[in-house]
Amino acid sequence: MGAATLGMGHVSSSALAQSVVAGDVIQDIRVEGTQRIEPATVRSYMTVRPGDSFSQAALDDSLTSLFATGLFADVVMRRDGSVLVVSVVENPIINRIAFEGNRRISDDVLEAEVQLRPRVVFTRTRVQNDVARILEVYRRSGRFAATVEPQIIQLDQNRVDLVFEIDEGPMTGVRRISFVGNRAFSDARLREQLQTQESRWWRFLTSDDTYDPDRLAYDRELLRRYYLKNGYADFRIVSAVAELTPDREAFYITFTVDEGERYRFGNIDLTSTLPSVDVESLRPLITTNEGDWYSSTEVETTIAKLTEALADQQFAFVDIRPLITRNREENLINITYEINEGPRVFVERINITGNVRTVDHVIRRQMQLVEGDPFNGSKLRRSETNIRNLGYFERVNVNTVPGSQPDQTIVNVDVAEQATGELSIGAGFSTEDGPLADFGIRERNLLGRGQELGLSFTISGEATEFDLSFTEPFFLDQDLAAGFDIFHVVRDNQDESSYDEQNTGIGLRLNYPLSENLRQRVTYRLARREIENVDEDESIYIRRQEGRTLTSSIGHEIIYDRLDSRFTPTDGYILRFGNELAGLGGDVRYLQTTVSANYYTPIFTDDLVLNIGGRAGYIVGLGEDVRINDRFFVGGNSLRGFESAGIGPRDSDGNALGGNQFVTGTVELSFPIGLPDEFGLRGRTFTDFGFLTDVEEDEVADNPIDDENSIRLSVGAGLSWTSPFGPIRIDFAVPVLKEDFDKEERFRFSFGTRF
Repeated sequence: MGAATLGMGHVSSSALAQSVVAGDVIQDIRVEGTQRIEPATVRSYMTVRPGDSFSQAALDDSLTSLFATGLFADVVMRRDGSVLVVSVVENPIINRIAFEGNRRISDDVLEAEVQLRPRVVFTRTRVQNDVARILEVYRRSGRFAATVEPQIIQLDQNRVDLVFEIDEGPMTGVRRISFVGNRAFSDARLREQLQTQESRWWRFLTSDDTYDPDRLAYDRELLRRYYLKNGYADFRIVSAVAELTPDREAFYITFTVDEGERYRFGNIDLTSTLPSVDVESLRPLITTNEGDWYSSTEVETTIAKLTEALADQQFAFVDIRPLITRNREENLINITYEINEGPRVFVERINITGNVRTVDHVIRRQMQLVEGDPFNGSKLRRSETNIRNLGYFERVNVNTVPGSQPDQTIVNVDVAEQATGELSIGAGFSTEDGPLADFGIRERNLLGRGQELGLSFTISGEATEFDLSFTEPFFLDQDLAAGFDIFHVVRDNQDESSYDEQNTGIGLRLNYPLSENLRQRVTYRLARREIENVDEDESIYIRRQEGRTLTSSIGHEIIYDRLDSRFTPTDGYILRFGNELAGLGGDVRYLQTTVSANYYTPIFTDDLVLNIGGRAGYIVGLGEDVRINDRFFVGGNSLRGFESAGIGPRDSDGNALGGNQFVTGTVELSFPIGLPDEFGLRGRTFTDFGFLTDVEEDEVADNPIDDENSIRLSVGAGLSWTSPFGPIRIDFAVPVLKEDFDKEERFRFSFGTRF
């Protein structure tokens, strides 16, 4: 059968062929043209009946009623004597619905959007509505130039196939984003705050450069937050206009803003209507000082800290409101945090939905609220964060609804699971290990119970490593992360110290919280270590290390973490302190102590991040000398500008002997280099410093050891690129303070990827 384009015009009908004579009566109604519909059904939809007069108004009402059913393509009424003849053309039945030309959006998505279905009556109005729905789907996906042309294919028995012919068109990008009224911040700075970005060729991996009206509404909120965060308390967005270019291929977006004046904090006070609250003890939790630039973010942070502290003091029902008064003459905002008694609400029930594979218990143990607890919004937010941090779900929504009683609330946790298994094959190069390749299998949610199992194998120019690990994050149903590692490492140290090393063993670990930000890790390690392939003409300092040893050690580490991000910190600090004692069996005995600290802070702007870090360690043999493979080595990544094991004690042959004590430090400034954030490129300048010293000398050795506990220092610059192929780091460092026997390395490069 042939196909025809479906016209979108208004459906017309004929009027009565004969004039209506007042007083004439309809004796009968005869229906013609029906195929599927019974004539009696047609008559039932009409408002006139036999015995009624031939009234023009009544006949028009009947005509309107018949068209309103959606069953008929055309209706003609005529008079045959005293008989009213109604001729109808039935709308066809849809046999099949198809989509052609859609490559970006699947048939399943479009079928779910349209309202028409097979075996449903075909009407032009419904087709028009479905065309509009399909176009809306394409607009939401950023294709405003898409067109949809419905075609009908006539079949027998008054049936049709309906085909939506789609021309998807190109992605409708954002050609330019402009701002009007901004004085404090440049257009470039404000564009960085938006999720919507201008179209550029390098943004082929993201859809942020396509126009989305929902995203534009979110951008308005992002701008508002940014200005309020930086002290512009009167800021408002006058308008946000998106104009489609005449060729319908791109949008121009213009934000018109009214910045207002910038405010500082004036008087900051804290009061309470609860007599048992010690206000003075809470004042240190206020994160701002008088004279600081006003920041709505800091106000929210202070409220969260006060709420958490009061909850810890068993004040479960508090309502903290910031009372703000503006001094427009001096551009000051006075704020009083008022602590009031909040409504007494308890958690009636916690519902968890959406988890198909993950058992409920894995999710519930991340909740800081249980049934019967006083409701606490701060704990609810932390619970949602805990669930997100599991990494098992692509979506986590936590909300509350009223319970069965006014003082009860129900917490609903809705999740959408994502794949937690990983198969990785990697390749790369580093100046320390040379070319490398690795293979790994990892399951982070084993059998839906939250357990982690991993197997990895790495081969590089300098080392071969094998590791099998297992972690139970809630051992004995407590917040105890227990696990084990089985490892085998073969490392070539010929270039540094003229020997090869094998290290095979097992490790046990237990990690548990001491407080919200303080955790302790306890470990046990049993390892067989062997130093081999030592030439006979090497110094006694190397030759006497040859052989096999068994190390049995127990250790612990205390970690205090206040970083804002585990992976890319920009603010906060982390402190570590650890000890390891070897000698619980085996034939190696020592006590090792390490301490480290890192502090991150943005300076001037959020884009400039200063990192000040340091690390120190000391190891002492218990009744024996410390072996070379237990000593510390410094250089490479730990002290840029020097090779791995590039500083510290050396024998007369230039072999690195390691040291029993060391100190390293770094001061690094990370900054953008002017390219868009999507490139993932950041620069840095740094200075590294440190020393490594203290090694036991052999009394019969002919040649003394070169060992100076002087400070080494280097300065340099580097570049980091989070590329689509993996992270790339390039550093160039020049030693400023060094010893003659140190080994320099001015250029350092590392690259790796996984797929």
